Amino acid sequence: MSTADLIATDPGWISLVKALLIFAVCVLATLMSVWGERRIVARMQQRTGPNRVGPFGLIQALADGVKLALKEDLIPKAADRIVFVIAPIIAVTTCFMAFAVIPLSGTVVLFGHETVMQLTDIPVGVLYILATASVGVYGIVLAGWSSGSTYPLLGGLRSSAQVISYEIAMGLSLVAVFIYSGSMSTADIVGAQDKWWFCVTLFPSFVIYAISMVGETNRAPFDLAEAEGELVGGFHTEYSSLKFALFFLAEYVNIVAVSALAATLFLGGYHALPGLGFTESWLGGWFTVIWFLAKVVFFFFIFVWLRGTLPRLRYDQFMKFGWKVLIPFSLVWIIIVATLRVLSLQGAPRSALIGFTIGIVLLVLAGANLYESSKKRRALADALGEVATPSFPVPAIPQKISNTRTEQING
Repeated sequence: MSTADLIATDPGWISLVKALLIFAVCVLATLMSVWGERRIVARMQQRTGPNRVGPFGLIQALADGVKLALKEDLIPKAADRIVFVIAPIIAVTTCFMAFAVIPLSGTVVLFGHETVMQLTDIPVGVLYILATASVGVYGIVLAGWSSGSTYPLLGGLRSSAQVISYEIAMGLSLVAVFIYSGSMSTADIVGAQDKWWFCVTLFPSFVIYAISMVGETNRAPFDLAEAEGELVGGFHTEYSSLKFALFFLAEYVNIVAVSALAATLFLGGYHALPGLGFTESWLGGWFTVIWFLAKVVFFFFIFVWLRGTLPRLRYDQFMKFGWKVLIPFSLVWIIIVATLRVLSLQGAPRSALIGFTIGIVLLVLAGANLYESSKKRRALADALGEVATPSFPVPAIPQKISNTRTEQING
């Protein structure tokens, strides 16, 4: 039976059990993510990290959550109280909603009923995930606006601009996946990777998505919405107690969600590594959940690695990279993928496909050569003290303005 047929035969109580299991996995993954990030970053910085509360400090994240919940709940006097309370709820609920269409396992037996660990399978499952992620940003924007403070407002505005920039690139990176799989259903996309994972055949899309998901989740080096060096704490500066804990939970559940989507779209979902397909039948099919979680942990490690390695970008660099690099490259890549797909479906000879690919590679190399040449010319001009005249109007230097006014007064 197909995934859609198995889900259609689920009784209501099975769907409720699966929802509770997925919710528990997300919360547990958040606690382990906080502990894992602190341990990994500590090791990168030659520190110990949490090691007191529980064995290896495993219960430290739970203790921190209890401490946050028991702190005094403060609401600024100038805040819009209703929106101020609703904002973190919006942020955290939309993160959990994304897991409704992500297949966490193959066929398993749950309380004597054959099913899959997926709540529902809709024809536009990926679009549903992108839509819920877009709504989740409203929580951040409304939190910044409702706080009645300058720095949270700036953080909310940054977050809205950031999401517009990098969600476009993320959506464009998935177009190639839709073209090659022929579906927007997450289950069908996983099924289309039975021979080759899309991270191999669509490697540029995989790279674009990996970069975009870091910008989408406001994580370093793209954490401009909560940059403590500029905005104190960003959009959640005025939050405390349980409401701040909800934002904290939303951030990590969102990281798990985009990592789960990356594993689903580009790493074969719950399928085993090539050559280890025989393990998928272990534990009655439940071993596929382990494979899926291992891929999610891999992406989470990339998140932590970036945080411990790269410095925060300037805001203009961040926006320039999204609009002038990722989006144009995504559009060009879509044209290439669509052309190759049409040629292959129309039965074009292999020589035509190889020739088209070689032509694209030569064009890319020529463009890279021209870019490097222009960069060297700019560097040489800077070394010689030559300043190129910009193509846009530039205001006069203040010293020159004061000298001109002095001459006018004296004259």
